[in-house]
Amino acid sequence: MISVPELSLVVLIGVSGSGKSTFAARHFKPTQVISSDFCRGLVSDDENDQSATPAAFDLLHHIVGVRLARGLFTVVDATNVQYAARKSLIELARRHDVLCDAIVLDVPEEVAVERNAVRPDRDFGRGVVVRQRKDLRRSLSRISHDGFRRVHVLRGVDEIDGALITYEKAWSDRTELTGPFDIIGDVHGCRAELEALLGRLGWRRGPEGGLAHPEGRTAVFVGDLVDRGPDTPGVLRLVMDMVEAGTAICVAGNHEQKLVRALGGRKVRVAHGLQESLDQLAGQPPEFVARARAFMDGLISHYRLDGGRLVVAHAGLKEAYHGRASGRVRAFALYGDTTGETDEYGLPVRYPWADDYRGRAMVVYGHTPTTRPEWVNNTICLDTGCVFGGHLTALRYPERQIVQVPAEKVWYEPAKPLGAPARDPGMLDINDVAGTRYVETRFGARVKVMEENAAAALEVMSRFAVDPRWLVYLPPTMAPPETSQLDGYLEHPHEAFEEFAAAGVREVVCEEKHMGSRAVAVLARTPEVAAARFGVSDGSAGAVYTRTGRPFFADTAPLVARLREACEPLWAELGSDWVVLDCELLPWSAKAGELIRSQYASVGAAARAALPEAVSALEAAAGRGLDVGELLTRTRRRSRNAALFRDAYARYCWPVDGLEGIRLAPFQILACEGRATALEPHAWHLSTLALLDSPLITRTEHVFVTLDSAGSRAEATAWWESLTAAGGEGMVVKPASYAPGRVQPGVKVRGREYLRIIYGPDYTESLDVLRRRFLGKKRSMALREYALGLEALSRLADGEAGWRVHEPVFAVLALESEPVDPRL
Repeated sequence: MISVPELSLVVLIGVSGSGKSTFAARHFKPTQVISSDFCRGLVSDDENDQSATPAAFDLLHHIVGVRLARGLFTVVDATNVQYAARKSLIELARRHDVLCDAIVLDVPEEVAVERNAVRPDRDFGRGVVVRQRKDLRRSLSRISHDGFRRVHVLRGVDEIDGALITYEKAWSDRTELTGPFDIIGDVHGCRAELEALLGRLGWRRGPEGGLAHPEGRTAVFVGDLVDRGPDTPGVLRLVMDMVEAGTAICVAGNHEQKLVRALGGRKVRVAHGLQESLDQLAGQPPEFVARARAFMDGLISHYRLDGGRLVVAHAGLKEAYHGRASGRVRAFALYGDTTGETDEYGLPVRYPWADDYRGRAMVVYGHTPTTRPEWVNNTICLDTGCVFGGHLTALRYPERQIVQVPAEKVWYEPAKPLGAPARDPGMLDINDVAGTRYVETRFGARVKVMEENAAAALEVMSRFAVDPRWLVYLPPTMAPPETSQLDGYLEHPHEAFEEFAAAGVREVVCEEKHMGSRAVAVLARTPEVAAARFGVSDGSAGAVYTRTGRPFFADTAPLVARLREACEPLWAELGSDWVVLDCELLPWSAKAGELIRSQYASVGAAARAALPEAVSALEAAAGRGLDVGELLTRTRRRSRNAALFRDAYARYCWPVDGLEGIRLAPFQILACEGRATALEPHAWHLSTLALLDSPLITRTEHVFVTLDSAGSRAEATAWWESLTAAGGEGMVVKPASYAPGRVQPGVKVRGREYLRIIYGPDYTESLDVLRRRFLGKKRSMALREYALGLEALSRLADGEAGWRVHEPVFAVLALESEPVDPRL
């Protein structure tokens, strides 16, 4: 039985003819095995061309390096009987922070010679095997000192044929643990605070005295349980009991490692609170000290949890080190990334690795005390200096909720003042958004924002947008359904219903699509609430802005005031002094007046002036006997289409004077205090918004559809037909409740006459061409922007820093600069 790590480099060692290739083919996937013979053939077209050996091994090392960098198990099939060949492979494994095992196939000399003799491509004779076997025999006595994790020696043909390969998970791989977790920052001997924090988190003592959580949560300690504080033995006893009971796990901290060395009699510098731990442990029974030493010595550098979505390490861990095993991985996890310099307090200067982190996994760590936890690129430090008089902090995962208890007192004076977060949480910085970036969301894959898109968004944001402290959300683009094949239709509800049914959605809501301008309203109950919650202290109490973040009018304060008054019933209903609403501002002409005049009205006026004259002239020509019948028919049709075109856009225009004539149609409550309400079912949104009773508010008509009911579908289709026949734009079809995964958040189904505005008066004459329109990019953008919007609202509801909320909002605007057919 040979056991090798799941992520490792396995080096096969044996003379030519020992059966390495046969052994590799039997036990490993073909893609996992990199053969020197194969590489020699790639660079020379002849696997036996020894002159190509240096180039072949260059290629072999390159391929192995690429695989290890990508986290792939790899086997090297080469003789490797000489130390230099093995050393280069061991160093390659170390460079990629993976373990390296050796499997030696030791067969009798005669067996190898006989095997080579029956292979026509092996005509190098007996001497080569004899020389290789001498090298192998010299190596066997010291191969275990080469640097392999383990050397497996198989002696003889029977032992080789009977071998079985098994795989070991990395010690850091606890991906099967999915939580929920309570991740606890640096304790440093503060037992009373730890017990208080566990109590606040809901942990209770069971009948046998052990701590457990009624919801089955697991505690995760980020290390530095010991030193400085008043009761290191008490903390160790509590944590060890929880770990042994299976209700907690713990990673190593640098203070545990130093204490272990001191308890083992190693010479260490007694500083930074070590003496307190040694004195406290000196009063404990020897068996407890031995147990504590074994526990601390057995702690590993980091854990990967929840399918790899969560990484816990004492000082943090950059993405390239997740799941890896080496001395430098452990050093990074224990001490962070230091520059080698010391500051004026004699402490190491640490490189801010989290600023550059772009990994998919959330990284939770401690080690460097700060006054409050702060999210930086999907990482968070939970060391809030409890032993220095700060707080003991926990992160609930996956809820991302921070829970804290204050220190009872200053137990240990810090060498330097407790560090504040690296930045003012309300301050926005160009470095947060410039360049190519990856934005992590909890509602889908991370979203890539290209540098050129970010530059375009920065131009819009810096010149035209509202105060960025109000800019907490931008709505996603919305895709139409798949093109309808029904006669005379480009879009029809049938395709929208089929799309959601195929995605597993059972119920949808069809909401009237108001022909206006998309608006986001951020409202505070009072200016004081605005100052406290959003940091806006200019006396304003809200903002109403477009889907690209621009203010609707030069002065939106009167509109905000009326909308706040209209929303009075919401404050009590939501239990919040602020709210974010998704709305449509009506009429369309209030915001798009210039667009209507320059792009639509001019076309309509020209067509209505010219085409009737053309019809009259053609009718006169026909009366004189000229053959203009076909042209006359087409011109009459175009004249009718022009009239329909003008009627279509005119329906969405009415005069406004200041706020007189302005209407708002709210259809979703996006967020309020402590809640990202965007995730609530649409029935809740519509019923809650029905509480608003004001001339300013326009109701959003809607119907719910059970997709497996043909009758329910037919009723909704008839409603859509009546809506559009009466001049309505159409409807938006949405899953009735939040649907995770790659499910469109909403599909717009526009009416036949409204599409005349979008595609031109005569679009119905070109349906065959228009049915070839490409929707893929629009759909992809909608999903990415939806995930970013939900992420921004969740960060807002969680009370995260303003720049953290702004990050996904900015990304939405950046994606909007991608070229997509604007008619979709």
